[in-house]
Amino acid sequence: MPYARAISDADDDRALVTAARAGDRGALDTLLRRHQPRIHAVARRLLGNEADALDATQEALIAIVRGLPRYDGRARFGTWAYRVATNACLDELRRRTRRPRPDDHGDERGGAPGPSLADQVSDRLDIDRALGRLSVEMRTAVVLRDQLGMDYAEIGEVLGIPPGTVRSRIARGRGQLADLLAGNPDPPPARPTTGS
Repeated sequence: MPYARAISDADDDRALVTAARAGDRGALDTLLRRHQPRIHAVARRLLGNEADALDATQEALIAIVRGLPRYDGRARFGTWAYRVATNACLDELRRRTRRPRPDDHGDERGGAPGPSLADQVSDRLDIDRALGRLSVEMRTAVVLRDQLGMDYAEIGEVLGIPPGTVRSRIARGRGQLADLLAGNPDPPPARPTTGS
């Protein structure tokens, strides 16, 4: 169901949060539907495959519903929701280290894409593979910035780090992505910086 208002309408989110806390299931449904596509997009980019992204999205939505009574309103609802989603993704990444990783093509959907989509699919897979080679810290910062368009202060709030560290992680992550996408499979390791 399409929504006429932009996701960034913080006043509308506040009204929906208030109504949802008062037991309005319709308001809760609207709030979740409004943020679910972006939460899923972040999960897809952080986790690199559709199955894990769907699991993490579901876990994030459940955590948002359970945590709504504790949401204090200091941050915008969207910022808080993306922090919850990022934590769900990090939990999924930790679980993933304990089980075998599917191959790069294990997530493809049935049916052959037409030739006009082949390049788009290939580019997406290349980006997903390159993102998967970044450290979790850099990948998370880059995805929150480039996928969600969050500013450095918001990302810092989501990750619990200073904006300068966010800036550093994004710059290093983008540099490594550029190397990987240019065909340099082993970019030089990032120089350690304080606070990141």
